Amino acid sequence: MSVTAHVSAWVAERGRMKTPGKAFFISEQRRPLHRSTVNLALKKYGELAALSLAVHPHILRHAYGHAMADQGADTRLIKDYLGRRNIQHAVRYTATNPARFERLWR
Repeated sequence: MSVTAHVSAWVAERGRMKTPGKAFFISEQRRPLHRSTVNLALKKYGELAALSLAVHPHILRHAYGHAMADQGADTRLIKDYLGRRNIQHAVRYTATNPARFERLWR
């Protein structure tokens, strides 16, 4: 299952929970998680996974941008989906993986 499919499935499930607002991360009480709770959880699990970089919520945004680019999403779609105002901020996701353009030259 792709990252997009997982996110879509979670958003659909969260919608069935009738949570207030549109927070992506919610608590067991069905309320939005506080940002410090998300930061601590990501830090903890990043350390447990022995990752070589500091994990924080914004890194998820970058990971999703790269995943969209790897799946062939257009730069404008990535820009809109991630809420970027300037397309140059979305170009980084498509520019870092030249291998995804190989099929165009065959």
